[in-house]
Amino acid sequence: MIEGRFHRGFSPERLAASKEPKVRKDDKGYFIMSLSEKSKVYFDDYYKFLEKTYSKAKAERSHLNEKLFTTPTENIETLSYYRARGVIVDILIKTIIRFYTDGANLGIIMTPWCFGTVMLEKIEVYRNRISKGEVEDSNIPEYPYYVIRYIDETYKTTLLEMFDFPEKAFQMRWQYSELLKRYSRILNDITSSLNSVLVTIKNYGA
Repeated sequence: MIEGRFHRGFSPERLAASKEPKVRKDDKGYFIMSLSEKSKVYFDDYYKFLEKTYSKAKAERSHLNEKLFTTPTENIETLSYYRARGVIVDILIKTIIRFYTDGANLGIIMTPWCFGTVMLEKIEVYRNRISKGEVEDSNIPEYPYYVIRYIDETYKTTLLEMFDFPEKAFQMRWQYSELLKRYSRILNDITSSLNSVLVTIKNYGA
């Protein structure tokens, strides 16, 4: 449990009652085979990783709040650095809560390195939205140039710190991205085929 109020989406009781063939069990506990690495991901290990990372991210958020409060307003670049780091940490915290509490989608159960790759892509998408003026965020000042620059410079190292990962953790990210794109294309092809069949049946019935 996180902060005494966020519960695991896939609780031990739910896993024990599950008839989902992807959920398996051995002497270490319940697990699924990861889509990307074809390795075992144990539910207990996954949730412990999220809990540990959440605790670090919350501590960092408190530290940043203190720095933002005590830094003089004329120190624009220093404040921008803290705000950029705040953007990264806030997205991480929100994503952890969403993944931690999701009990409907087994796709959110993944290895820590895969979760890291997901976070990289989320931050890159959010950064692009900031640059287009599409975001209302308390971390973003009226002129966000420096914040965007510091996001670009620090988001990978900040995540490595939060996850306690080595630098090589993000070197394989293309594999996950390509796999997800391929999976998405397959789903689109299936959907198109089904729609085609339905249209044919409808026309035939008419």
